[in-house]
Amino acid sequence: MITIRRISQDDLLYPQQCSLRETVLLNPIGLDIPKFKAMFPGVEERFEHFVAVFKHPSGERVIGTASLLPNYPESGIGKLMQMAVDLQRQGEGLGTRLVVAVEQRAFGELGLRELFCHARDTAYGFYQSLGWEFDSDVFMEAGIPHRKMVFCNSLPEE
Repeated sequence: MITIRRISQDDLLYPQQCSLRETVLLNPIGLDIPKFKAMFPGVEERFEHFVAVFKHPSGERVIGTASLLPNYPESGIGKLMQMAVDLQRQGEGLGTRLVVAVEQRAFGELGLRELFCHARDTAYGFYQSLGWEFDSDVFMEAGIPHRKMVFCNSLPEE
């Protein structure tokens, strides 16, 4: 069984989450968590971390992750960052479940009006399939083509 949940840096699953981020996202571009923290001071501490957890007989395993940076760059806006799914588990819908969890937290609990991400060129179709829209031309980030993509809360305000 796979569950999606939010964790803190104190959670026993946090080291697994960091390891997954390094394996899928950071190591291929010559980074690791300490270098990420140095590039983005204070961001790791502000993240709300979401993980997809597989309940294995030998213990829980983190097989997917996404992080929300709420109220960035201003109040009411959030940034989805550091989304990764274990390479052997991609294509199973885990990414969708993680994005939905982030959206529910951002819009339903935090009251944000907009989310954005810097999507790698290989992820454009994934975000588009979830209703996200392009909000920039192609730009280079960490040596990889990206585009800003946004998703707005379309629910009426009460």
